[in-house]
Amino acid sequence: MTKTNSAPGKATLLIYSPDRSGLVAAVTDFISVNRGNILYLEQHVDRHEGIFFMRVEWDLTDFLIPQEKIGEYFQTLYAQQYEMTFRLYFSDYRPRMAVFVSKMSHCLFDILARYTAGEWKVDLPVIISNHEDLRWVADKFGIEYYVFDMKKGQKEEVEAAQMALLKEKKIDFIVLARYMQIISENFIKSYPNRIINIHHSFLPAFVGAKPYHAAYERGVKIIGATSHYVTTELDAGPIIEQDVTRITHKNSVEDLIQKGKDLEKIVLSRAIENHINRRILVYKNKTVVFS
Repeated sequence: MTKTNSAPGKATLLIYSPDRSGLVAAVTDFISVNRGNILYLEQHVDRHEGIFFMRVEWDLTDFLIPQEKIGEYFQTLYAQQYEMTFRLYFSDYRPRMAVFVSKMSHCLFDILARYTAGEWKVDLPVIISNHEDLRWVADKFGIEYYVFDMKKGQKEEVEAAQMALLKEKKIDFIVLARYMQIISENFIKSYPNRIINIHHSFLPAFVGAKPYHAAYERGVKIIGATSHYVTTELDAGPIIEQDVTRITHKNSVEDLIQKGKDLEKIVLSRAIENHINRRILVYKNKTVVFS
């Protein structure tokens, strides 16, 4: 990640642990006794699982613990005692994102528009594809574009080259903006809960190359889009964001496709924004997305 400045910023803790009394008090005590000013706090308890979830953000201006020691102190003084699993983030670092695409451009254009407008605190150093088709888009926005031809029988070698490039570019997370390739288990395990995918919400009812045509023939009344983290189980990872729109008998197949593309852009952008802003906690195969 890229450090943006040397001035004190904000810290964010994402925590889950077995539910018990005193958890909120313990976390806020850690912050307050070290002169931290809490800016945001939200918590949730999954009663069925008996798991406590929390997101807390605080100002580091007068915080007594050096930034590089905060995680170590919290682990020793609180996390061990309360069996907390936590992730710690700082606002003076910008995550680095890579976008993977194939031939469809609608999600890519939306991402690039938001990125160049400064909507997201993120760096986008590289776009990766298995086709040349969208190189002109990357050139237009001044972003490096790499093509990796997925030749039959060479998937392992190609993905190794892709991962080497991602390491070179210091990529923190990946967005599959309608990248029409199945990612291997080894690749996914290298970026756990850091690969974001988007697709229509017709699965599993309408599979295949033309789901909108199949949905039209069936006379669906609602279509949608789903964004999720990629896992080794195809299109079944923890869901980050979803949305739907209504369809009537007046809509053509072309209408369905256009409405679907619009939903995909919106849903994917929301998922990316939540990831960048550290609002997502993954537990088992579900997410808690804080507001």
